[in-house]
Amino acid sequence: MLNRIFTGWTWIRAAHLIIGIWVIVLSAWEGEWIGIVLGTWPATMGLFGLACAGASCSTGACEIKNDVTPKK
Repeated sequence: MLNRIFTGWTWIRAAHLIIGIWVIVLSAWEGEWIGIVLGTWPATMGLFGLACAGASCSTGACEIKNDVTPKK
């Protein structure tokens, strides 16, 4: 888990984290508690690299398998 947090940073991952933290702080400042909940989504995506289902695509481990056999 710590390896995923500290490695593999891209600009989009950093942007997710910064935007999420920004939304959380501003929402707490204004007392809009639903904004805190909504701000955790991009912050979590940035912190843990969850840009894809299961986080496999954000680490470059996406694999697309074709089950189609070539025709003879």
